Amino acid sequence: MTDLDVPVLRATVAPRREGLRLLVVTGPRWARAVADLAAALTVLSLVAVAFVDGVAVAVFALVLLGLVVARLVAAPAPLQAATGAVLLLVAWAAVLSGYERVPWLDVVAHVGATGVLAAVAVVGITRARLLQVPAGPRGGIGLAVVTVAVGLALAVLWELGEWYGHTYVDDGVGVGYEDTIGDLAAGGLGAVLAGLVLARSAARERRRAVRGPR
Repeated sequence: MTDLDVPVLRATVAPRREGLRLLVVTGPRWARAVADLAAALTVLSLVAVAFVDGVAVAVFALVLLGLVVARLVAAPAPLQAATGAVLLLVAWAAVLSGYERVPWLDVVAHVGATGVLAAVAVVGITRARLLQVPAGPRGGIGLAVVTVAVGLALAVLWELGEWYGHTYVDDGVGVGYEDTIGDLAAGGLGAVLAGLVLARSAARERRRAVRGPR
């Protein structure tokens, strides 16, 4: 088994796509449907808040950016579906003051969003061949460790964004020592879960490749 020879990470899972075809999701029908629906709802949400709240516009613009990146790196369709659903829910919870009404929702948001974004980032890194994942258990462990590192970096960037928003945009954005540490811990947990999922998916695909088609 060669490096990256698993569908979830393989750099050449499909013929090279150009133009708008880069944004086409390939994979199970249900996952394509969810990913496309999430993308459409994100665009509609962005339009809906365009003339109401500048902060909300920024939030949904970031969600749309995440979905576009997931498509550009050709992340697996189930991952794109999860990314779209999670980010859209996180964004609407922020816009509708859900985190103020339900305190524990913030923890769930950081776990879920950091997890899916870390997974998308690692898939992109491996498919760009910036990271080589060897076959075998050590490759899975290394993949999980890298995913955790990437997720923690994204969690730090998230907190920097919250600090910037609180300082220069809207002082209603929640910040503080306990909030920041809690968010980083939640983001780290999400990254750990994402790393385990990627490592398990890679191991499963390797086993299928070894057994061959039935």
